[in-house]
Amino acid sequence: MNWLQRLHEGLAKTRLALRGSLDRLIGGGPDPAVLEEFEASLIAADLGVRTVRRLMDRVQAETKTPVPVQSAPGQPLLHVLKETILGQLRACEGEPIERLVDQGPKPYVILTVGVNGVGKTTTVAKLAQRLQQAGNKPLLVAADTFRAAAIEQLEVWGGRIGLDVIRHQQGADPSAVVFDGLAAAKARGADVVLIDTAGRLHTKANLMDELKKIKRVLARELPGAPHEVLLVVDATVGQNALSQAKQFHEAVGVTGIVLTKLDGTARGGIVVAIAEALKIPVRLIGVGEKVEDLQDFHAREFVEALFEKT
Repeated sequence: MNWLQRLHEGLAKTRLALRGSLDRLIGGGPDPAVLEEFEASLIAADLGVRTVRRLMDRVQAETKTPVPVQSAPGQPLLHVLKETILGQLRACEGEPIERLVDQGPKPYVILTVGVNGVGKTTTVAKLAQRLQQAGNKPLLVAADTFRAAAIEQLEVWGGRIGLDVIRHQQGADPSAVVFDGLAAAKARGADVVLIDTAGRLHTKANLMDELKKIKRVLARELPGAPHEVLLVVDATVGQNALSQAKQFHEAVGVTGIVLTKLDGTARGGIVVAIAEALKIPVRLIGVGEKVEDLQDFHAREFVEALFEKT
């Protein structure tokens, strides 16, 4: 199965929810009840209020327009929906990580943030393997010292793909781990440093304050670092993902989004909502557990998988 097929399969739940009401709208015409059902399906897919309003304005205008004789029923409407969403998402297509690393300073520092349970540690490891396969020399830094399991998980990944992991003991100061990681990267000639961070801390410490401290340490030791702040969000939580994105962006200046677990949700439209609200590049999307299931985000491929039947 190639990547496009995996993406199409991964977005199946979202697509089925949208296409069911869309097909009824196409078959039933501008019936108020059918229009209301379609609007509800867009909202349920977490496309975002502003996007849904724009789409419904276009849909209502389109359903009042006679279908040209040469057009298949529903095709003009489907085209309007796809192009409207595509127009939004194109602005959020980001440069591939490999290109950023190749063109950036060395070592190129990627700080990965996000709440617990979104797949942050796994994303760091998968991305490290991609960069390694592209000819780079990555170094992993286990700065999630709150969870021993996170440190061990990153070490297991490091051993599996043959990469060094800089770590301290559980409970250590994350900024100290980052300091040592950056020193090791310079000494070992690493091309890129990937830093895993905690998604929560003890109640006496504030997560955002800790992340800000890590950023200060990085900037002090390597001017310009971190060069990329990747926020990993879980698509299955819907609008909570947008809320998380806003909070992390305000605190640490997110430069790229990684959206995981698209294969387990009917809320795949959250990509559109985040793009609409924050205008931050969506760097990567994940539709499965395998390394190859973490791929660059391409707006047209995403929209096609969101609406088109196989």
